[in-house]
Amino acid sequence: MSADKEALFKQLADAVVDMDEDQAVTTANAVVAAELDAYEAIEKGLSAGMERAGQLFDEEEYFIPELLMCSDAMYAGMDVLKPHIRQDAVAEKRRVVIGVIQGDTHDIGKNLVKIMLETSGFDVTDLGRDIPPARFVDTAKEIKADIIALSTLMTTTMDGMGEVVRQLNDQGLRDQFKVIVGGGPISQGFADRIGADGYAINAADAVRLARRLTLPDVAAA
Repeated sequence: MSADKEALFKQLADAVVDMDEDQAVTTANAVVAAELDAYEAIEKGLSAGMERAGQLFDEEEYFIPELLMCSDAMYAGMDVLKPHIRQDAVAEKRRVVIGVIQGDTHDIGKNLVKIMLETSGFDVTDLGRDIPPARFVDTAKEIKADIIALSTLMTTTMDGMGEVVRQLNDQGLRDQFKVIVGGGPISQGFADRIGADGYAINAADAVRLARRLTLPDVAAA
């Protein structure tokens, strides 16, 4: 990687970590003006910056407000770069259906997971909050998802996660989708009990889990 290209990609990453939307846009425009590869700039610049922000979140140096502002900067830069991505540069993405289970309207954690998955290269369909189990199943079938990601912060709605797995089993579809769960009251033991494929304690862990389930060779590298 040339020094100029490396410097621009670093500036993109720094803009994300620094929560600087204006700098992200300015640098993204400089990437376009220099006719650099937009997909590479997203991967090695914006996504790398969001990964660093996620690490700071893990280390409790950043908290939810900072992470959301980092994501705003990331999306601002991405809006500039996306129209310039060459179609042959985009590998087939793994698809994720994500949402908060029926009866729960808390979605900050789900939104963080969505952001981290998108910046890690997953194609995410966000159903939102208060979503019936059947809609997760129907959407996963419709878009040929690889993963169904379920969230809740309420103990009273946890059974809805199990209902998603039960419906997949009843329709003979369980082997077609990986099911991952997360949220305040959720544990690995609960995930095991309902037959989910994994549990993530936070957004960064959700990305690692999703990569491990769908891209084992890459995750092991």
